[in-house]
Amino acid sequence: MSTLTCGIDIGGTKIAGAVVDATGEVLAEARVESPATDAQAVETAVASLVTRLAGDHSFGAVGVGAAGYVAADRSTVLFAPNIAWRNEPLGDELARLTGLRVVVENDANAAAWGEFRHGAGREVDDQLMITVGTGVGGGVVSGGRLLRGAYGVAAEVGHLCVVPQGLPCGCGNLGCLESYGSGTALVRNARRNPSPELLARAGGDPAAITGPLITRAAFDGDAFAIEQLAEIGRWLGHGIASLVAVLDPGLVVIGGGVVEAGDLLLDPIREAFDRELTGRGYRPRAEIVPALLGNRAGMIGAADLARE
Repeated sequence: MSTLTCGIDIGGTKIAGAVVDATGEVLAEARVESPATDAQAVETAVASLVTRLAGDHSFGAVGVGAAGYVAADRSTVLFAPNIAWRNEPLGDELARLTGLRVVVENDANAAAWGEFRHGAGREVDDQLMITVGTGVGGGVVSGGRLLRGAYGVAAEVGHLCVVPQGLPCGCGNLGCLESYGSGTALVRNARRNPSPELLARAGGDPAAITGPLITRAAFDGDAFAIEQLAEIGRWLGHGIASLVAVLDPGLVVIGGGVVEAGDLLLDPIREAFDRELTGRGYRPRAEIVPALLGNRAGMIGAADLARE
């Protein structure tokens, strides 16, 4: 039996796939645009990507990381905020289209598993991962097992309420961590009252201010941009302190696009975490580290879950 598996990461704008061996090494990869408004078209695009990857490598199973709530059967997507899936039998459909065994997992869970198995979390049994991009996602490994909950939808850490009756969140609730500690929050805050320097970088148009633009300005020493990153970092540290009080992980891994800001984001996270952790000074402190696998974490984790 082949030790190779295929990992697929389905997002709102792209579908990425890779052939991965048992050590987590990526042997081949490819990507296509995601037709996110058409559920059937997404499935057809995934099947085509799998077929393309299978042209040069033989694998017997496919792991899929999907941005949505995945049921306990690891096949059905109950709900996806950015893709047209509602109670979608994604795994069954992809198995029919590809003729292969398919395992579906939430994309942040898949990324967390990838980091646990082959990335920053290799030396621990208990890991909390936070992904910071457009939103805030997460995954929890407890005792060496991915925490999925009774219905498969555990670890939606971005929807931890940090401000009762606070800012509206895309999930429909108010005051979620995602509303304060995400890339979307970073851009929203910077556009509201940008510094003259940041506005000049955006060509005088606040709508042209983006997360990467803020990060570049911060690296160049722009005090306003540095403070914008610090603000979302403080919110993330606040949320992580609450999560650690419940989960007691051995390591906290920060991934997602915004982590490219490095210590400009991580240091404020650590400072807020150290300030707010219950029992601080009298308990072991989980280290907070950046993810190692980058945007491949979801593919590698999904492939590994299909192998397991």
